[in-house]
Amino acid sequence: MPADFLFATWAGGGAVPPVLSVARALRERGHGVRVLADRSLHEEVAAAGAEPVAWTTAPQGDPSDPAKDVIKDFEARTPLGALARLRDRIVCGPAADYARDTLAELEARPAGVLVAEHMLLGALLAGEAAGIPVASLATTIYPFPTPGAPPPGPGLAPARGPAGRLRDRVLARLAVKLWAKGLPALNAARTANGLPPVDSVIDAFERVDRVLVLSPRALDHPGRRFPAHVRHVGPRLDDPAWAGALDLPEGDAPLVLVGLSSSFMDQRARLESIAEALGTLPVRGLLTTGPAVDPATVPAPGNVLVTASAPHRLALRHAAVTVTHAGHGTAVKSLAAGVPLVCMPLGRDQTEVARHVELDGAGVTVRKDASPRTIARAVDRVLHDPSYRRRAQDLAAEIAAETATDRAVAELEALTGKRAGAGR
Repeated sequence: MPADFLFATWAGGGAVPPVLSVARALRERGHGVRVLADRSLHEEVAAAGAEPVAWTTAPQGDPSDPAKDVIKDFEARTPLGALARLRDRIVCGPAADYARDTLAELEARPAGVLVAEHMLLGALLAGEAAGIPVASLATTIYPFPTPGAPPPGPGLAPARGPAGRLRDRVLARLAVKLWAKGLPALNAARTANGLPPVDSVIDAFERVDRVLVLSPRALDHPGRRFPAHVRHVGPRLDDPAWAGALDLPEGDAPLVLVGLSSSFMDQRARLESIAEALGTLPVRGLLTTGPAVDPATVPAPGNVLVTASAPHRLALRHAAVTVTHAGHGTAVKSLAAGVPLVCMPLGRDQTEVARHVELDGAGVTVRKDASPRTIARAVDRVLHDPSYRRRAQDLAAEIAAETATDRAVAELEALTGKRAGAGR
């Protein structure tokens, strides 16, 4: 039976397309779908067939414009500083504002299920307070500590022996401490809405009926164990609405697709280095700058076509290698197409994603300040060592099996008949 779903998301760059892909799929099945989102996302929401609803007191951002970016993690000097900005400016600091806006929308127009991007704890607690089923969408490799794997973030290999297991326990405790400064604001939002306080911010991420992980289970550590309410439902492979048409560079040399972040991460110099590297190789380059960088500002040799955007899913049908910041969306689309990667992590979850690509043998990693010569060597290595493509093709087959049915939609439709709080 048709149901009403209220989604909540924020201008989080690559996190947006997978959330809207799920919203689109529900809408195509006849459900009512509204999406609370920053105004900068409303065209994308409408293109997905859903109804956009603006935040009123919660932050409004536009990650393609550095001046309007809420987090501005490109200004952080360390990964911990970037995490603190996310904690204080999205996850915990404005939790009361996100909760207020979400509850106001639910009061004005009730919904049967609340679905929120997993970082919006304020929206998630609003669903909990409203007494309706709540699902969070994790748009990357499951980002919280669990048994059987190293804590996510630093890009660690699985533990070996007692020393490795001790490392994992220490880092798991450290992860809780890193979020602790956000706990007072989060608990103030919870108690203001009649909910009990939580002992840690990480605990709050689990107070939902379902966590739907929009990432291939095959890309995560095989021995990792997850809570019962965490479900891997496969990645979303849709391109964003702004991707445009495909224009390939001329010739028949191997195609190298280049895509760094769709949000601003001070990446123009990295794009220039990649373009210069490809100019030294017998390849064609399709370099997409994304909305945050003007393609006219990226000088490139004659064998590299620079464009603001392109539908990566279509381009990957022609590609031999992808050079990427290892954002989850670009990395997984490449693997789903059987295309190996050269990863250049810039921050956020990218070090973790790149590490999993390496551990699976589907690509290599270079530093974000790598020289054109180093980048060229990495591309040449992945092009000419067939083991990388073979492993990427193995992962493509596993991803195809995971996405043969729409598990995310099935899980959300099942929640419409569930009692709220069953997974908390």
